[in-house]
Amino acid sequence: MPDCTQEAAYIDGGGVRGFLHLPDGDPVASLALTHGAGSNCTAKLLVDVATAWSAHGIAVLRFDLAFRQARESGPPHPSKAPGDRDSVRDAVTYLRDRVPAPVLVGGHSYGGRQASMAVAEDNDLAAGLLLLSYPLHPPGKPGKARTAHLPDIEIPTLSVAGTKDPFATPTELREAIGLIPAQTSFVEVTGAGHDLSAHKHRTAERSLDAAVALFGIDVDTATTL
Repeated sequence: MPDCTQEAAYIDGGGVRGFLHLPDGDPVASLALTHGAGSNCTAKLLVDVATAWSAHGIAVLRFDLAFRQARESGPPHPSKAPGDRDSVRDAVTYLRDRVPAPVLVGGHSYGGRQASMAVAEDNDLAAGLLLLSYPLHPPGKPGKARTAHLPDIEIPTLSVAGTKDPFATPTELREAIGLIPAQTSFVEVTGAGHDLSAHKHRTAERSLDAAVALFGIDVDTATTL
């Protein structure tokens, strides 16, 4: 799998495939971060987040879900979703075995949804949850909200979304994460769509600042804006 980030180490084994970004010094935390339904772990948003966060002391593993490991293109199948959640657990375990610091987990769109479901099934899995453009409902179908598992999430949750995201409005997302019985935070990215246009809107830096505040991470430089 090609990748343009030279400082990231390629990982492939034990159910984990992706790229590990390590900070210069000892990590103060780690993040297992995965992709959406139409992408893989080389997605620009994931690379930008991994690069920005690792520059401030957080080890980041951006990894492929099981469906993407099985085939290089095509969407996930609902019947295979449990396998994708196993990928999330494998990635978290990989980091926990190697980084003696709190482990966060999250993803973009479908990846964030699977991470949130994995956490709902096991709240000891991670110390915090990062949702980038959580796909609350299919575009144009707000009545089909994917919220059933949210009340089972008992760890701090950070949600980041654009104001032009067809999968949910900021108001809908704020109401949804309000179902989580733990501390939550919401970052509204004005003008961004579902892809969050990381470079244009400085999504990686803004999400890092919000994560520092919510998760209590003592990064090298707390303010990046």
